This record gives sequence, C-alpha cells and structure tokens, in this order.
Amino acid sequence: MTSSTPRRTLLAAALAAAAGTAATAVPAVASAGPGTARRGHAPAPGLVDNRFWSSYTDWRCGTADGTKAVPGDRPGLVLARPAGSADHTDPHTGRTSAWEYASWTSPVHTSTVPATEVIASWNARTPPGTWIQVELSGTYSDSTATPWCVLGRWASGDGEEDIRRTSVDDQTDGRSSVWTDTFAIDDPAGGLRLRAYRLRLTLYRKPGSGLTPTVWRIGAMASDVPDRFTVPASAPGPARELAVPRYSQNTHVGQYPEYDNGGEAWCSPTSSQMVVEYWGRRPTAEDLAWVDPAFADPQVCHAARFTYDHQYEGCGNWPFNAAYAATYPGMNAVVTRLRSLTELEDLVRAGIPVITSQSFLKEELTGAGYGTSGHLMTVVGFTPDGDVVANDPASPDNEAVRRVYRRREWENIWLRTKRYNASGKVASGTGGVCYLYFPDRLSPARRKALAALGVL
Repeated sequence: MTSSTPRRTLLAAALAAAAGTAATAVPAVASAGPGTARRGHAPAPGLVDNRFWSSYTDWRCGTADGTKAVPGDRPGLVLARPAGSADHTDPHTGRTSAWEYASWTSPVHTSTVPATEVIASWNARTPPGTWIQVELSGTYSDSTATPWCVLGRWASGDGEEDIRRTSVDDQTDGRSSVWTDTFAIDDPAGGLRLRAYRLRLTLYRKPGSGLTPTVWRIGAMASDVPDRFTVPASAPGPARELAVPRYSQNTHVGQYPEYDNGGEAWCSPTSSQMVVEYWGRRPTAEDLAWVDPAFADPQVCHAARFTYDHQYEGCGNWPFNAAYAATYPGMNAVVTRLRSLTELEDLVRAGIPVITSQSFLKEELTGAGYGTSGHLMTVVGFTPDGDVVANDPASPDNEAVRRVYRRREWENIWLRTKRYNASGKVASGTGGVCYLYFPDRLSPARRKALAALGVL
C-alpha cells in the first residue's frame, strides 16, 4: 500500500474530467505501416503490444545523433560524441548545470493494438555525473501527431553530481496527457487512439568528463484494455511455488520519511527487492553503508531510496522500479500488462515471479485484512486448487508475508479496470499491470514464456 495517491487514482480522476476539460501541454510521434509478427511483439489479436529495443541491430536501426551502438554479450547504446550542450535547472535542487548530450530515436513502431495507454521502461547504467531522458512522440488514429512528451529523467544515483530522478507533470495537448509514468488518451470513449509511436533517448554527461550512460534496453507497452468491472474466470493450471525472499514493508514504518513517508508506503520497492534477490543479486555492504545499522533488512531501505521519484514524491513509479532492478549485474526489467491469469501462471511455472499492481476494498480480498487504492505484491505461486500464492509486503512482519488469496477474487481485482471505492464511487483498476525482472541468461522455458509475451 502507499500513502501517496497512486498514479491510477490520479489518472482515473483526470480521465473522468478530461472529456470536458483540457489540461496544459504534452511534448512527438509519426505513422508507419501495419504491425507484423516479429521479435518484440505480443501475439495479435490482443489487448497489449510490447516493443523493446535491446540488440545490436536494434541500436543500429535507430537514428543516432552522437550516440553509437556497442556490441558484446550485452549490446548497448553509449554517448560517443556530444551532439550539443545545454543548461538544465534541476527543479528539485534548484541547481543549474551545463551538460553535453547525444540522442537516439527509435524507428516508428506501429502498435498491433491502437492504444489508450503507453508505459515505457528502460535498463541503463549512469555513472555519477550522467543521466538519461526518455521521451515519446506518436501518431493518433486520426493521423495527427502528439508533441514530444517526457516519460522520465533518470539517474541510478542521487549524489551531488547527479540530477534528481523525476517524472514530469503538466504535459498535455488536450487529447492525451502524461500521468507520472503513463501516457494516456484523455477521452478513450471518444474513439481516439495512439496508432504509432517512437521513443527518443537522450544521454547526458558533465562537459569534458568522457563518461557515458550505457542503455541496454528501452521500449514500451501499448494497450487498449476495455472498461470492465469483472473479467471471466480462468481455469487453474498445475501448482508451483517459487522460493522468493519475503520482506515486509511494515518493518520499515517511520524509517527514512524523506522517501514517501517511510516504509508504510514502500510496497513497490519492497516487492522489487524480493525479486532482485530471488535472482541472486543484492546490494553490497558498501551500498548499504548509509543505512542505520539498527534497521533490519537495510536492502529494502536502499531500494526505496533508489526508486524514489522526486516529482511524484513516492517510490511507486513503475519504470523507476524496473530501472532499479536492472542496475544489478546481468539483470533486465520491463513494465507491461498481462492479459490473463493464465499468462501469469505460465511465467511462474517457468520460474519467473511477477510483481503485480492492484487496488481493492478490504472485503474484496479475503485474508488481506486491508483495503487499498494502489498496492504492489509479488505472485510466487499457485496452489493445487489454483489459488494465488503472493508475497504481500503489506504484512506485519516477514514471517507473515506469504499469503494465499482466493483465485477468483484476486484475478478479478488485478485484471479489472473499474471498481467501486469505499465511498461507492467508480474508481480505476490497473488492468493487469506488472513488472517482469529476469537475468540475461535464461533457461529455454523462461525464454519461451517471455517471448510469448513479446518481451524478448
């Protein structure tokens, strides 16, 4: 659970009002031919389209201005020569600094799903004194273009040489808006959709430093999930449970309140840390030296600090959590949507835990003991009856983190896009949003499960 207002709550309220009111100014996309079945695409027809650029060929196919592709076991994009320089005033520190920059723009991607929402994610390393900016521009279904909009300004660190990682508010063209990390059509009922998009990646460094960010993966999930209060029930598959570490966010209540008021709001970074450690990665003792030694599970404090979005004032920015997970050696991470609980079962059966986002009333999820307008938990298995085994960080302590939730209740809560809140008013659901974290080296079963979603 989070104490700050979840982005989906903000988005629902905004979209409810947007049909009659315009906001302020969104930043660009072009058109292309129809999508085809190839690497990086979810199978069509469907509700979700994934496209990620990560191979050496991918990086060479984009338009580079001062960047270059580097081959190897983990191909990436680096700043080879400055394309220019600019001053940037960090709104969260007030400091104005000069930066060299170079950019890469993806080819136009025509989504197999004309979209109402797009969420980008990226995997990168930014040495101190470097950072990246991710932007999206697109073409609407009426062939008009969006402006360029910023989906994140990101640095893995937060030292004196670094900018403060941040989302950017107040971006709209009156037809679509950016809400923290989500590009969304303002009035989906009017039929407007985003047909195609491209992403622009800008790499920044201190002038003359010679340092460079390295980006290994960038892409987006585009979706058009219909409004629904309920979803059809799915048939259970075989049982399996993964041995994922268990951490409670409530162990950290009141700790480091500068990061979203403390542990009571840390469901997202706590879930991220559980899965990072499942894959055998964790912060070093040097990484954790800043944490009060009296605090248990200091790695959770670390995850909260390094997922914190200074504009959102919270640790629940979806792409920032994925980017944090991918700072560990050999790790990849994406934000996407799944279309069914069956797809989630396939991932767990292959050995991939899934971090899911959902909101619900206390009485809607038996055994939870709480209600929430936005919460992240980690699905680690399924019982022989098909019920969901989740590591739920909204538990009083680590021992209580493993929960078994009734399949039908959990499935509907996670996949719906509409719900009634405690006041009886219509609110939003996340429609199957999740984080997927996975290492470079994958077993055939894991690779097959991810490829089926269009993530690889």
